[in-house]
Amino acid sequence: MKKQTIAIALIATLSLSNMAVAAPQSADIEEREHTEELVGLSSGLVFGAVVGGPVGAFIGAFTGSLIGKSVGDDSEIAAQQAKISEQSSTITAMERNNQSLQEMTQAYNEAQVQLAQIKATQQQVLDELSMGMNVQFKTGSSHIEPIFKQQLDNVAYMMNVSPELTLDLTGYADRRGDSSYNQVLSEQRLLEVTNYLTAQGIDASRLQGQAYGATAPLHQEQNFENDFFDRRVTLKLGAKHGELASN
Repeated sequence: MKKQTIAIALIATLSLSNMAVAAPQSADIEEREHTEELVGLSSGLVFGAVVGGPVGAFIGAFTGSLIGKSVGDDSEIAAQQAKISEQSSTITAMERNNQSLQEMTQAYNEAQVQLAQIKATQQQVLDELSMGMNVQFKTGSSHIEPIFKQQLDNVAYMMNVSPELTLDLTGYADRRGDSSYNQVLSEQRLLEVTNYLTAQGIDASRLQGQAYGATAPLHQEQNFENDFFDRRVTLKLGAKHGELASN
């Protein structure tokens, strides 16, 4: 009976050994399975030596395969944990970058609001400065009266200390006389004011002008008083795009 048992164990051991030899020859078995088998076989032989005899070798080989699988699983778990740790670091970095981008976007939007407010204030100041900035002339004359020279001196001083400022000038004439004469007269008045400002150190490139003759009266009714206000050169301050706001 004992001999029969030993024979069966030997047959089983030989079969298992044949399987262990044939298994690495298959191209479809992965390296991880091969590693598990080798670990299991060596562990099984040790375990079988402890049990003793062919039966012990058979039991040991079977038990060793379980030990090998456990070792392979531990290696895979360690690799997966390393991948998870790397992915977590990447996600954390992305979250930080996203937070920085949101902060930058918020700061940009706030700056845009402030810039819009500054531009609105700038335009209001320029409009207030431009109110009443007219040089008036006597009938048929382009000569600048002393009282208006003082006003032009103030404008020139303001432009000299603020290089970003520009000046738009428009020349007019009253409705007395024919249209061609009034056109020429408005051009002469515009030229006189422009020359006066350039003589005060204002670069001509900062001065833009257009003459309209008698085509743009301030009032529909024509009378002595209205004609006085129509004989004028109007000055309107402006600024190069964005420069006054930045200053």
